[in-house]
Amino acid sequence: MDKNAVVELVDKYIGMWNETDDQARRIMVDDLFAPNGTYTDPAVVADGTTAIDEYVGTAQKNFTGMLFTHGTVLTHHDAVHFPWQVGPADGAPVVTGFDVAWLEGGRIGRLCGFFND
Repeated sequence: MDKNAVVELVDKYIGMWNETDDQARRIMVDDLFAPNGTYTDPAVVADGTTAIDEYVGTAQKNFTGMLFTHGTVLTHHDAVHFPWQVGPADGAPVVTGFDVAWLEGGRIGRLCGFFND
């Protein structure tokens, strides 16, 4: 994938975290992740799109009214790295971190999330 396509994928991924409509979010998860995709962060290992969607939906309850955003996207070969943050739209972030993902056929095959302390 070229860099513009990867940045667009990351934009959609962050949009997934901001999507509060369960049905719309599930469609986004299915579009973003390979069917056997995995999402891992310090709190979870989610295997497959159903588990990923359930985790995102549950995690969103901790961030009601907050907005996820991302910083500069770095990519080479089939790997991508980007920082992210979540917090009130008009305030300081409450959580920051970065994600590293490996792409498969234009979708996320494996993603590892890290939280900054």
